Amino acid sequence: MASSDRSAFDWDIFCRVVDNFGDIGVCWRLARGLAAGHGLAVRLWVDDWNSFRRLCPAGAEADPATTEGVDVRCWNSSFPAVVPAAAVVEAFGCELPDSYLAAMAARPRQPVWINLEYLSAEAWVEDCHLMRSPHPRLPIVKRFFFPGFSPRTGGLLREPGLLEARDRFQADAGARAAFLRGLGVPDADGRRVMSLFAYEQPALDGLLARWSGGADDVLLLVPEGRIVADVARYFGVGGGAPGTRFARGRLTAQVLPFIDQARYDRLLWACDLNFVRGEDSFVRAQWAGRPFVWHIYRQHEEAHRAKLDAFVGRYVAGMDAAASASLRAFWLAWNGWGAAAAEWDAFSACLPAISTHARRWAQALAGSADLASALVQFSAHAVE
Repeated sequence: MASSDRSAFDWDIFCRVVDNFGDIGVCWRLARGLAAGHGLAVRLWVDDWNSFRRLCPAGAEADPATTEGVDVRCWNSSFPAVVPAAAVVEAFGCELPDSYLAAMAARPRQPVWINLEYLSAEAWVEDCHLMRSPHPRLPIVKRFFFPGFSPRTGGLLREPGLLEARDRFQADAGARAAFLRGLGVPDADGRRVMSLFAYEQPALDGLLARWSGGADDVLLLVPEGRIVADVARYFGVGGGAPGTRFARGRLTAQVLPFIDQARYDRLLWACDLNFVRGEDSFVRAQWAGRPFVWHIYRQHEEAHRAKLDAFVGRYVAGMDAAASASLRAFWLAWNGWGAAAAEWDAFSACLPAISTHARRWAQALAGSADLASALVQFSAHAVE
């Protein structure tokens, strides 16, 4: 992004926290990817400093903060007068401050303005990727940039060497055991280990009962979050602090503390099955190369159903018929279109085939450019 009037920052990323940590998680990964992977000066604006502090406790003691090569600022109603960066990301349609838009328009060379959209596998995304949207009053134009699963989209966030690090970890039983012990989990051997990160799930009791009375010893690891109350309810208690263990029949559930992104990745790598939610953990579960179940963010008039169907249709391509049918049925049930407990046995029986497919899927995705690199390439050639 060489330019004679270039500011101190190559990139500004603006993020509002909508889905708890999902939106800020994506933006934080992107900011670090641009800084560490491409050597760029990145400024990240977040509107919820407490959420960022939980996501990155070591680097968020004060506002502003500089951590992992990223300058992080709190975005509040009294937005400061700053020089816009050479490239500006408006994440998930969050709408930039009026003063910042005016400063963008006043620059001799207008910044590359990108609206980073939510991830979707729907076909229309390919047609809308890089679509132009002129500002109604100012002489600036933004482009819609869609992450996605095909070469006609912007790809997915993936750090250099991620899959190689995953493979080393998964091939080393000692590394897995040491990691779980570090989370306070001493006894994973001989159990089916699953992680559960989800939105509220009123129908969870039936599935927990299925695991409790099943043929396998199940260890359910539940990162601190919204689903913990539903797990605790099944065991007849009001909640569970990190470190709390519940047991009934063949099921043991343990509440984990909130963990940073790097350790969450390793949790996904360490488990036999991962329940994930939203966008960030959904993508990381795919890179884990393990079977996973997606709890999609609910939208008005069930608009999320089309989004779920589009991904499932793309994901099961090449999977054998029984595994494909069981995955589709269980995912739909988990998202409210059916009874998850009733679909569990068929899904569980197909997990070996789904596991093989998950590895192939991750490898195929890695053949496309990652999202940070795609953004850098686009910004370098964009001319407005």
